[in-house]
Amino acid sequence: MLRQRILTAAVLLAVLAGALAWPRPWPFVVLLCLATGCALWEWLRLTAADTPAAAAAGAALAALAVFQSWIWLEGGRGLGLTTFGLAVRLLIPLACAAWLLGATVLVARGRTGPPARSPFLSLFAILALYAAWASLVLMFLAFGARYVVSLLILVWVADIAAYFAGRAWGRRKLAPRVSPGKTFEGALAGVLAAVAWIALSSQWAGTYGHALAGRWSPGVALLWAALLAAMSIVGDLFESLLKRRAGRKDSSGLLPGHGGVLDRIDALLPVAPLALLLSGAVF
Repeated sequence: MLRQRILTAAVLLAVLAGALAWPRPWPFVVLLCLATGCALWEWLRLTAADTPAAAAAGAALAALAVFQSWIWLEGGRGLGLTTFGLAVRLLIPLACAAWLLGATVLVARGRTGPPARSPFLSLFAILALYAAWASLVLMFLAFGARYVVSLLILVWVADIAAYFAGRAWGRRKLAPRVSPGKTFEGALAGVLAAVAWIALSSQWAGTYGHALAGRWSPGVALLWAALLAAMSIVGDLFESLLKRRAGRKDSSGLLPGHGGVLDRIDALLPVAPLALLLSGAVF
């Protein structure tokens, strides 16, 4: 299992690096579109049913994302006052509010029992995935690969620090009914690691940390970094809640050794739209 996990991770990183390094933005954008469609299918398997309709919904969202990408990349219309532009300006803040005020409350309550099916959570899937996709694409098109990678690193270092610190020093359970392995000590370590990363990366032009510190004072930028790290934990716990409600260990088996696409991007979903708003990028 460990060998399979490492191999899958190596392949995923190679694909991601290749897409980011490509001289044209299409490979990375299409990769995001595919991941978004797969994640919607997996999410609906947890909150609705594992039916052809769930797969069709995922395919439809991926196709819509590709079409909208074509408008941004080839149409030269930007956000503007187009239908898609207005949708982005409305739905990204709405998604942030839903994560902050809705998903966080659901995680805190920790109600993991049935019923697993939920029309509300299924609709939230579309909003959350669309907002995260649009935010990442817009940041990539406006500021490039370094900007996006530096934001991804924030999520990764928070997750890695939380995991190892939790194993070493974790004592108090963070959300025992949702994810028994997560601890307050691990979560604190994750937040501090993310803050340290933003403090460090703010010294490098072209990174997310540099943009955040440029819009706000350095001290306020670190507070926002802590919030982003906290929301990455909420994203992780929220998916764990969905899986427990559905009685599943993984969202799917698309990624051998890692579960599904949703299992790999859950922490990023609330972070991407909030990061876009906090940096003032595009908006």
